[in-house]
Amino acid sequence: MATKDEYIAKFKQQLDEWESELDELKEKASAAAGEGRARLQQQIDQLQAKWEEGQTKIGEWVDSADDLWDDVKDEAEEKWTALKDTVQDSVERIKSYFA
Repeated sequence: MATKDEYIAKFKQQLDEWESELDELKEKASAAAGEGRARLQQQIDQLQAKWEEGQTKIGEWVDSADDLWDDVKDEAEEKWTALKDTVQDSVERIKSYFA
């Protein structure tokens, strides 16, 4: 069973990867024109909000007491999986504009 610190490290690593991908998408979107750029920016803003949600969740989990981690762990995994699925869908949708 992974420890709280191992889970937090895994989640932080995933956020770092998303942040890099988000920066790349922002750069590509800035080169888009007109209405397409506005739609891309809207989706990137939504993706940014999901990234910030992930940051908040990690902060909550870091602040949770170590002895309560076993109680929180399953919920954390579930929420992280849902967030991950949403982020991956958003990234793929944004990338489809550039394909």
